[in-house]
Amino acid sequence: MQKVVVGTGTVTPSKIVCVGRNYVDHVKELGNDIPDEMVVFLKPNSAITSVLHSVSGESLHYETEICFVVEKGEFSAVGCGLDLTKRDLQSRLKGKGLPWERAKAFDGAALFSSFVSLPDYQWEIGIELLVNGDRRQHGSTALMMYTPQEILAELKTFLTFEDGDIIMTGTPAGVGQVVAGDSYEARILDGDKVLTSCIWQAM
Repeated sequence: MQKVVVGTGTVTPSKIVCVGRNYVDHVKELGNDIPDEMVVFLKPNSAITSVLHSVSGESLHYETEICFVVEKGEFSAVGCGLDLTKRDLQSRLKGKGLPWERAKAFDGAALFSSFVSLPDYQWEIGIELLVNGDRRQHGSTALMMYTPQEILAELKTFLTFEDGDIIMTGTPAGVGQVVAGDSYEARILDGDKVLTSCIWQAM
């Protein structure tokens, strides 16, 4: 079972619960419709990796997300993650009205920074992705269609969370193809302060 770093220790998520189409600009950039209700899909523990691959059967696309660890049914820590997507396969599956798991839940489809305690005085958390030093994605909880609190409340109506489970809250606009050799740095921001970050070199 794969682990992620939380503070000075580690946890083993039993599952990763992902919210799709949670930023209007990202919905528009992919030509999708604004959903009438929350879009939810799962990644298994086996999707977690520390190695950023550019290809897994086909080329992969990055989606940078604000992520939360759940403990005792509540958010306990925040970090950044990459939701890797087989975009061509996802488009084919969507065109047939089929589920996305083959394009989203494969081995190596989820990468995470270390997770840190949440700021206790505000809930506007930002995220950005730098590719070779150039900012490609940026967003914040203020731009989400569903806030983190709303996401957790909705998910708890039909899912039981184990301690250490992760929620990925959707990606802002600016997604793109992972290119071998490029450097990808994701950051979680509290105003101008970097709470946690991670750099991956694509292979």
